[in-house]
Amino acid sequence: MKKQLLVLTIVCFMFAGFPLGAFGEPITIDWWFAHGGRLGEKVQSIVSDFNASQSQYKVVATYKGNYHDTMTAGIAAFRSKNPPHILQVFEVGTASMMAAKGAIKPVYEVMAESGQSWSPDAYLPTVTSYYTTPEGKMLSMPFNSSTPVLYYNVEAFEKAGLDPDKPPKTWPEVAEYARKLVKAGYSGGFSTAWISWIHLENFSAWHNVPFGTKANGFEGLDTEFVFNSPLHVKHIQSLADWQKENIFVYGGRRNTGNAKFGSGEVAMYTESSAGYAGFKKTAKFPFRTSMLPYWPDAKGAPQNTIIGGASLWVMQGHSAEEYKGVAAFFSYLSKPEVQADWHQFTGYLPITMAAYDYTKNQGFYKENPDMETALKQMTLNKPTPNSKGLRFGNFVQMRAIMYDTLEAIFAGDMTAQAGLDDAAAKGNRLLRKFEKAHK
Repeated sequence: MKKQLLVLTIVCFMFAGFPLGAFGEPITIDWWFAHGGRLGEKVQSIVSDFNASQSQYKVVATYKGNYHDTMTAGIAAFRSKNPPHILQVFEVGTASMMAAKGAIKPVYEVMAESGQSWSPDAYLPTVTSYYTTPEGKMLSMPFNSSTPVLYYNVEAFEKAGLDPDKPPKTWPEVAEYARKLVKAGYSGGFSTAWISWIHLENFSAWHNVPFGTKANGFEGLDTEFVFNSPLHVKHIQSLADWQKENIFVYGGRRNTGNAKFGSGEVAMYTESSAGYAGFKKTAKFPFRTSMLPYWPDAKGAPQNTIIGGASLWVMQGHSAEEYKGVAAFFSYLSKPEVQADWHQFTGYLPITMAAYDYTKNQGFYKENPDMETALKQMTLNKPTPNSKGLRFGNFVQMRAIMYDTLEAIFAGDMTAQAGLDDAAAKGNRLLRKFEKAHK
């Protein structure tokens, strides 16, 4: 009997304060994510490295499809009272996640309760501002953040008699360069991916003009869209008019037009900084990146661009020990060496200044200067209410309206003024429905 008590005492002493699951197994943390292909493989590599770095927790990462599918799966799991611990949600789902009462546990609470050494000041302000309350409290953990840049074909520039060291800075210069490229034999001057995100949402921030009222939705649900301003109309109408000379070629929804740049069909292309790795793989010519062009007569331009990508939301319904595991994983994700590796592999931004400095000190940007463009652009100026991000309800549906509208404008079915007026009106009806549902 004494021997049994001695063994029991030793076992209890060994495991006291050591948060393991049943039978000494590590506590499982479920993460549902939305990256396929090589990015998905990299996610699994990060998770494996974290699991190997300690024995208290085991993160299990599960691919749930694209961003929309992953968010839908997370909502369904919450309603069935079986949510994952961590859910990756794209940036346009931020307002919906915030409004989902009882569904999320804010990151600032998770980190504070865990005892982890953590400060939101460590993160890039242009990244964290998207995911924080007006008081600066972080609601979700930034993970894969990107911003759009201008890609251009060095070989094409030289063929057209353009200086690759002097890319276009303004939209009139883009038109001028594009005419010369078309004259040199290229079928189109420039195209774009993610046209709503780049040419309306980021366009607004870059020119320091509002996309919507109430600080683009950050200051209340009673916001309204105002992307039908004279500057927005001027830009979209210019794109429509430039099609007639092949200065601009519409590439399709999302990033379906990437092949137009990768194949050399067009010599300039606006796309996410996260598209860099893909172009390195597909392009058979040297290319560079530059900051987005701006309209020189727009007061306040250039300002700073905003992010795309996704963040990690912590779901309600789990134990305190499990949330400690989430916090430990988030601390690991934020390590300079982990973030620097993710940034250098993917083209996504490093989410902390320490990771940015770590990459700089490695000499990475000296060898790959084009991967620093996005960071310089994001940190060009301190964010304003017009350039800290967007927070609109039902914005996933709004993106669909934007695509329909822009395609109608490019097809010549309506003017930019009429199209943007109509889209803003439709969008405001969506905002009122969201406001009514979440009062």
